[in-house]
Amino acid sequence: TMTIHSEEYIVDVHVRSGVYSSDTIFDYRHGYIATRLFSRNACFIMKIKKDLIPELREIGRLAFERQTMKDVYSPNNVWAQFQAGSSTLGHFKDWLLYGKHIENLCTGLPLYQ
Repeated sequence: TMTIHSEEYIVDVHVRSGVYSSDTIFDYRHGYIATRLFSRNACFIMKIKKDLIPELREIGRLAFERQTMKDVYSPNNVWAQFQAGSSTLGHFKDWLLYGKHIENLCTGLPLYQ
């Protein structure tokens, strides 16, 4: 499911698929995306690159296309590949940078950037 909070510049994406379940937050105000993978009990954070990630108004259209057409015929599909590396636990300065929505999603989990 996807929820778009236009007034806060936030998109919440919830994937419920057993071992592949995850929650993702696109925080356009702070410029970061955070994905919490439940099977790995970890949070992955990446900077939004405007040339690769759809804008807030575009992401809603893409979701609508997918829902109605069951397939997105758009060059703006977003896929990310995460490579394991060193992790940290979030500190106060991290949460100022990433924002409260990502803090709520990732507090207490190892953060991979």
